Amino acid sequence: MAIALGILGAGNIFPAYMRTLKRSLLFNVVGVADAVPAAAKKRAKEFGLKAVTSDDLLASEATLILNLTPPQAHHATGMKVLQAGKHFFTEKPLAVTFAQGKEMVAVAKRRGLRIGCAPDTFLGAGAQATRALIDAGTIGSIRHGTAHFMCHGPDHWHPNPDFFYQQGAGPLMDVGVYYLTHLVNHLGPVASVSGGAHTTHGTRVIALGDNKGKKIPVAVPTHIVTHLNFVSGPQIVLTSSFDVWKHRHSPIELYGDDGTILGPDPNQFGGKVQFATQLGAWQTVKDKRPYTTNSRGTGLIEMAQSIEAGRPHRCSEALALHVLEVMERALAAADTGKALRLTTTCERPAPLTAKLF
Repeated sequence: MAIALGILGAGNIFPAYMRTLKRSLLFNVVGVADAVPAAAKKRAKEFGLKAVTSDDLLASEATLILNLTPPQAHHATGMKVLQAGKHFFTEKPLAVTFAQGKEMVAVAKRRGLRIGCAPDTFLGAGAQATRALIDAGTIGSIRHGTAHFMCHGPDHWHPNPDFFYQQGAGPLMDVGVYYLTHLVNHLGPVASVSGGAHTTHGTRVIALGDNKGKKIPVAVPTHIVTHLNFVSGPQIVLTSSFDVWKHRHSPIELYGDDGTILGPDPNQFGGKVQFATQLGAWQTVKDKRPYTTNSRGTGLIEMAQSIEAGRPHRCSEALALHVLEVMERALAAADTGKALRLTTTCERPAPLTAKLF
């Protein structure tokens, strides 16, 4: 029997989710709502759905709500969904602040509901191949590593990039969240963070579309360097930046006692995974795994299947809350110049060894 699903938010990420959900044949989408009704009507027409109001969606037969609203709305939206007695899966990050995330998780626990949260790209072929190498001890104990997300910001490709420079976004919370989630999947929870950050330009200028030439005030750091001390021992340096035109760093490099792993772009599901042991040549992982193309929504599918089976889901509230705290503490550590310990922890998600759909 199909699961009744409602969708809040009809923005740029909507089509990617719908393509995956249609492949799964798991859901009956009862409606799509958006703060801008015309946006909901456009998506509804595009995908053969029904456009509704958010109130109607919360009062509907949907048992699970997919939230695709901007980050600043995640907390308020999530609270309404949970108070309506529905499970909640949201785009990243879980909330704008750690306090908001904790409140949502507490409400879900009291009401016996599930929260799931993107990114789900760590369920893809690239991350799962990397995880398999780590779990097999291919390069021995991992001691150090680097991760780099660096570009020149979304103002050169997004028609409405304002929210990327507001609280709850910026390079760390908008894209660094993918890298952190992959690292926690690979290595387990973070014990403490330190680092530095700065805002390179106080304003940005939109480069295209109807808003071309509009100046955007920047309210968040745009270049952040974070030192991550993992509970299991590794020391990883993550750089998240909207101030770099080009670079040649690998997205993730992990250095072990017996070699090195080069991981793929955490913002993608697939990608090349390579490793070398000691003085040996680089080898490319050849094994076939599912989800090599854009499969956003896989985490939602896995969560729905887990609810029906009564097992933990991989894109869990504990993982999302821990990553949210890591990001908030990283920014606070950069501001204070002090190392800060984490108060949360989480289990590494179980490896994904078979297709979900």
